[in-house]
Amino acid sequence: MSRRLSKHVALSLLALLAACNRTPVPGLARGEALFGTCAKCHGDTGAGNQALGAPAIGGLPAWYVQAQLEGFQAGHRGYDPFDTTGIRMKSVSWVLDRIGDDSSVALHIATLNPGPATPVLHGNAAAGAATFTAVCTMCHGPAAAGNPAVHAPPLAGRSDWYLAAQLRKFRAGARGANATDMWGATMRAQAMMLDDSTMNNVVAYIQTLRGNGTAP
Repeated sequence: MSRRLSKHVALSLLALLAACNRTPVPGLARGEALFGTCAKCHGDTGAGNQALGAPAIGGLPAWYVQAQLEGFQAGHRGYDPFDTTGIRMKSVSWVLDRIGDDSSVALHIATLNPGPATPVLHGNAAAGAATFTAVCTMCHGPAAAGNPAVHAPPLAGRSDWYLAAQLRKFRAGARGANATDMWGATMRAQAMMLDDSTMNNVVAYIQTLRGNGTAP
């Protein structure tokens, strides 16, 4: 091997090592740095922005946020041509293109406190209680605190407008229709039993919960 070639190989190895050293380490710090992309729509505390169709995500458990990001990237979400907000989020999810980015940003989001959601819908919470008990409790729990074992996220404290919008998407097939999305298909089957009025009532009841089974 000539001296010139040896020098070229050595420089290439040094460049590769330097690139490896610059690779971000997955974790909370990496997630905080990445969250700047998310904050443009969801806000610095993850409180959401209804005008942009961006839900409150602050405080959601890391396992659920990561699962949704992976769902967007896999095409389980954001596939319907009429789901404009889902399509936008699907595009943004691809910014997280390094191994560990999904889990890192999910860890950061779980630490945020967006504050209480302000109800904007006008459902009948009393009427919604019975439907919630019959349809939603099995997976999401009586306090709407969620259950990771069945991939059911916490619903208590989430924006009512977003919950209602997602129920309608499930019912219409804009979510949960992908053959490989088993948990989404389960949720879609439940949503298909509800009309718009019943959805608003259920969401109104969820607004009375705070994840511990008590009213505010």
